[in-house]
Amino acid sequence: MFVLELTYTAPIEAVDAVLEAHVAWLDEQYERGHFLASGRKNPRDGGVILAVAGDRALIEEIAATDPFVTAGVCAYRITEFYATKTAPELERYRETSD
Repeated sequence: MFVLELTYTAPIEAVDAVLEAHVAWLDEQYERGHFLASGRKNPRDGGVILAVAGDRALIEEIAATDPFVTAGVCAYRITEFYATKTAPELERYRETSD
């Protein structure tokens, strides 16, 4: 499982100009089963995405296609972790560390 932390690198007006495309991209990733949750940080200086994928390389490829990235308005920090305990609704994502 992965935590994707987005940090805006441009004024909020530039972020908002690409927001519709970013939301469409999010919808696509949810449909593909990669994203479990996402939202804005408070204060609004970026966002957070909870994601699943076979490996880090795939998550990095997905993040690189975010319209926020291609427009140059945000940077990603990707953290991989083992979800060894979850809410019942996320049980299928539980892992054991190696």
